[in-house]
Amino acid sequence: MTTPNFCGRTRREFLWQTGAGFTGLGMTALLDQDGFLNNQTVAADGETQWDNPLAPKQPHFAPKAKNVIFFYCYGGPSHIDTFDYKPDMYGMDGKTIEVKTFGRGGHKNQGRIVEPRWKFNQYGECGKWVSDLFPNVATCVDDIAFLHSMTADSPIHGSAMLMMNSGRVLSGNPCLGSWVNYGLGSVNQDLPGFVVMLDPRGGPISGSKNWSSGYMPATYQATVMRSQGDPILDLSPPSELADGGQRRLLDTLRQYNGDHAALRSDNSNLAARIASYELAYRMQSEAPEAVDLSQESQATQEMYGLNDPKCSTVGRQCLLARRLVERGVRMIQIYSGGAHNDDNWDAHGDLETNHNLHAGETDKPLAALIKDLKQRDMLKDTLIVWGGEFGRQPTAEYAKGSGRDHNSYGFTMWMAGGGIKGGVSVGTTDEIGAQAVDDKFHVKHLHATILHQMGLDPNKLSYFFGGLDNKLVGVEGAQPIWKVIA
Repeated sequence: MTTPNFCGRTRREFLWQTGAGFTGLGMTALLDQDGFLNNQTVAADGETQWDNPLAPKQPHFAPKAKNVIFFYCYGGPSHIDTFDYKPDMYGMDGKTIEVKTFGRGGHKNQGRIVEPRWKFNQYGECGKWVSDLFPNVATCVDDIAFLHSMTADSPIHGSAMLMMNSGRVLSGNPCLGSWVNYGLGSVNQDLPGFVVMLDPRGGPISGSKNWSSGYMPATYQATVMRSQGDPILDLSPPSELADGGQRRLLDTLRQYNGDHAALRSDNSNLAARIASYELAYRMQSEAPEAVDLSQESQATQEMYGLNDPKCSTVGRQCLLARRLVERGVRMIQIYSGGAHNDDNWDAHGDLETNHNLHAGETDKPLAALIKDLKQRDMLKDTLIVWGGEFGRQPTAEYAKGSGRDHNSYGFTMWMAGGGIKGGVSVGTTDEIGAQAVDDKFHVKHLHATILHQMGLDPNKLSYFFGGLDNKLVGVEGAQPIWKVIA
């Protein structure tokens, strides 16, 4: 029996090249990072010294926050039923009024009032009014800054989500987490710099566009972590090494004849994939410890609600977020709500059932996150952001029922920690919450505030693409919301 010959190589040589040669690229990069190769690795042009794009970088100025946890309420929570108290609406239920609205149902000039379905009470030294939907978060109001006059450009989920995540209503642009990692790099090279945790019921509309790096290198996009099963995807060997992939791999090896440096420098896409494989390898040793919640005390697990089926999923996500922040992960985004209809906060039909469900899932874990970070002296360095892509209208969407349509004219978001003032409320909407009336803030002002707290000048942080110095806040720029910065 003759030994098969692959393009002038024996089978043994083929196995050596595929098993040791290609995977040796990862080892080469790891050795180079430790200085063993005297920085011989080069960039895609074959000449410039290759630099790790996620290496830590100096901020523009001293930061007040080191990490961001963005708790995203997909679908659009109703501001007038949560944190924007409208006492004049009580007693108006069912009354038809003249009011201009614009949502999924189009432009309307009048509607039937749906008064808030929950009572409000005052909390904290600041006396903040909070709905009964959030009794636990209400105990943290002295650490929270509420933004009651947020506005966005679109009342449609897909485009509004892209704006909240990337600053544009169109796809193809880097999201907030990508900008943060581009500007600052990652302090932990063994874990992703940007992590997204999805609702197990499904992902949001537009999917991965919401955590994409857009026109930036793929290095800056998010790594998706799950609350059930294996938290981190894609740690298994890549498909290139699975059945049927050897031929493509052999073609690549034959083209470069084992010249690893040429292979890396001549194919920037392959270099990026190799870098992702290297990160995956390092995560295999670092990530299991980071996501092991059993290391936490029983009291901590109960504080986050891990023993409560209603909120255990979000509790695990929030606790995991705290552990990742401790280990240097720069940006974490948690999605509350997924898929469609009442699987998220999009309460078009039955407002009470919808918001009782999602607030019940998130209230206890959110309060635990704030209190846990504070007791560990980490809240001062960790910026928490809460909100959705827009709010909801004061009037009913349909002839019957309590459902509300989308409202991008005025809605509430809040921030805590990371150098943000606590116990303050900025901006107002009108007496029924239909639109912002003073201190109007656009999504780009929120983005500018987040970047500023991270030590990045939002009007200087740019990436050249398509002939423009692109910025998260747009080429026209935006100022942070100074009233909430301590």
